[in-house]
Amino acid sequence: MNRPETFGDRLRRVIQVRPGEVRVALWAFGYFFFVLAGYYIIRPMRDAMGVAGGVRNLPWLFTGTMLVMLLVNPAFAALVSRLTRRRFISWTYRFFMVNLALFFLLFRFLPGENHIFLGRMFYIWSAVFNLYVVSVFWAFAADTFRPEQGKRLFGFLGLGGTLGAICGSGITTLAAERIDTVWLLLLSVLLLECAVRCSRKAGAADADPPDRRPIGGTALAGLGHVARSPYLLGICLYMMLYTVLATFLYFQQASIVELSFADSGARTGFFARIDLAVNVLTILTQLFLTGRVIRLLGVGLTLALLPLICIVGFTGLGLAPTLTAIVLFQVLRRSGNYALARPAREVLYTVVPREDKYKAKSFIDTFVYRGGDQIGAWAWALMGRLGIGVSGIAWVAVPLAGLWLAVSLWLGRRQNGLETGG
Repeated sequence: MNRPETFGDRLRRVIQVRPGEVRVALWAFGYFFFVLAGYYIIRPMRDAMGVAGGVRNLPWLFTGTMLVMLLVNPAFAALVSRLTRRRFISWTYRFFMVNLALFFLLFRFLPGENHIFLGRMFYIWSAVFNLYVVSVFWAFAADTFRPEQGKRLFGFLGLGGTLGAICGSGITTLAAERIDTVWLLLLSVLLLECAVRCSRKAGAADADPPDRRPIGGTALAGLGHVARSPYLLGICLYMMLYTVLATFLYFQQASIVELSFADSGARTGFFARIDLAVNVLTILTQLFLTGRVIRLLGVGLTLALLPLICIVGFTGLGLAPTLTAIVLFQVLRRSGNYALARPAREVLYTVVPREDKYKAKSFIDTFVYRGGDQIGAWAWALMGRLGIGVSGIAWVAVPLAGLWLAVSLWLGRRQNGLETGG
């Protein structure tokens, strides 16, 4: 007599998960779901506040974000050195939850004339918040799953984040023009607490848990390890090119939106609809294709797909710099990043020492990431002063995307060598 088919059996057919991996994969899936649901509720609010403060001021906001990263990164690394994984994950998320509650009180009770300045503070804070909460999740995943598991399962974990992002952006889309969106900050707090609970369950379900003692080392070890490792420096260059090109596109989008929408609620709704379109396009790829594509093409070729999209997209934008072209390019680029490039990029960290999975990765995901933002933001401002428009900046971006593609292929070869011992 055949036994009844279980949920695990059905899951294994879709995502190639193996029997001993089901529980930890599902809890990690839930962890990322709640992280991105909490963030995507506030992301459209952040973008709308950035536009409300003036697109010309965005480079200064990016500079402010970079400076905050410079202050926060050593403190985070010190926390990692002294606490167990379970505790520093909880402390990190609850720190941001307290911040959200404080912003709620400030937006709710300060007079309206203070909201532009407060919105700029929130823009900087939310950029820091996004990078840390997502980076901590992926460090946890790289610490929990082996390289071979990451190639199969990181697409499924990314699906959890995509569903959370759809949930968060969908809530904001419905609420943006109906209620005061500041109330959504409290919902984000609740979702982050759910993420903390899932992280603990995932850690407990891991059949081969990592060392439960603090990781140890010094607060600045991540920077030193990056400086001495060609592999980690290659990841830095990959991230730098990724963020420079993303910043170019972001500013092009913001410039058009500033002219197209006068109302803050309409802008928030517009950004939320873009988020929703990105996440819906991403979801089927993550569910059925991501793991298979990474295993078939390898990490390098999968990483190279996003630079290839950017070469085509910026070429198209150079020929036709319209709102429709920007939106289509943004949706394709972001969905390609979430569904394919991001899971492949996180596999890169499965072959580095455990300390580097948290400290070096955190440094790259935050400070280096925002360094690319800085280069992109001020390069955008300089090109604007020189009279280079949207079309001209797109043509500048094309060769940078070509360099990014070459770096992707090199990283793929190095990851494979480190995994196989070659």
